[in-house]
Amino acid sequence: MPENAFAVQHPVALAGDPSPQTCLQVARQAAILAVTAADDAMTAVCHARSGAAARLEAVMYAAHKEAVEAEQHADRAEQYADDSTMPSSAPLYCARAAVDHAVRAQSAAGVETTAADLRAELDRKLTAAEYAERETECHQEEAEQEAEERAVTGMDRENRDRAARNRYLAEGHVAELGWTAGHVRVLEAAESGRLYWRDGKARQAARRGEWTSGRRVSRDRTEALFAARFLVAVRQDDSTRVLTPSPMGQVALELARLHPAGLHDSDRASYEARFARVRRRHKRRDDQKAAARVLPPLDSSARNLYRKPVTLTEQRARAECDAADRWEDEGGFCPGTGTRQAAADPAGKPPIRLTLPLHQYTVVQPTLW
Repeated sequence: MPENAFAVQHPVALAGDPSPQTCLQVARQAAILAVTAADDAMTAVCHARSGAAARLEAVMYAAHKEAVEAEQHADRAEQYADDSTMPSSAPLYCARAAVDHAVRAQSAAGVETTAADLRAELDRKLTAAEYAERETECHQEEAEQEAEERAVTGMDRENRDRAARNRYLAEGHVAELGWTAGHVRVLEAAESGRLYWRDGKARQAARRGEWTSGRRVSRDRTEALFAARFLVAVRQDDSTRVLTPSPMGQVALELARLHPAGLHDSDRASYEARFARVRRRHKRRDDQKAAARVLPPLDSSARNLYRKPVTLTEQRARAECDAADRWEDEGGFCPGTGTRQAAADPAGKPPIRLTLPLHQYTVVQPTLW
């Protein structure tokens, strides 16, 4: 999927093109001229003698057909002008088509083709001053629209596009997980850092570090998510296992939040959905049932394409933190702290800097049961 698949296409004025307002005015004027020509043809039929009635009716129908087309293009020009996802050339295209149909309507009705004069307004080249004014107006409109979207979403354009791509991923992959809302709740408990496994039971502690009580969590869902590697376990000193989302589990949780409609209503429905996916892979009925009881992993394409969007607030906080760290690393003053100075040796020798080795811990993923 291209990186800018969901980028919003804002209208940008092209050199020499008429303004959208000019296109709308020309399109509507062309539609009016076409309808007027069709009305004149209908009036001629009403006052015609019987001998010329058939010919005039054919003229009326031809003029009416062209007038309908001209009105439809004028309506489309207004719709496209209000749609920010449409290219800037769309209103101009509709205006030219409306003028062409208006000319045909007038020609069919046998009246003067005054609609042809409207083409000059569409073909007129903008002067340098007009083009500069158009560019300034477009930039101002884009800035205002960007400010409105930032106020609503709290994200810049790049991260809004990233969020849109994530929603597209969620729509294509959440249903394949075979989850219910209960699976999401288990992962949310793990995300809080308070989900633990002890004595064959899963609980969500009231506070981190208190692994003796808390609310009961579904044992079956916890075991299934752990077996599918959506959860990882870290053994504590008292043999308690603290469960946290794995990188794949975190991405799957984010996608499930974006597309809750892809979750199944019940455990039975989720099992049947998984069974329908694996029934062709296994011949024996028992093998099919066993495979359906196992949660499938998140598709690797979703894991690779998912990028968590960053809000403007998070960007500012990160920038402030990076600036403070960089200032301190370069030897400058860090706001809120005193300037650290190494104690001078009485003999005038420079201080000795000791580098202590870091302790490395190897976490072995145990079984829960």
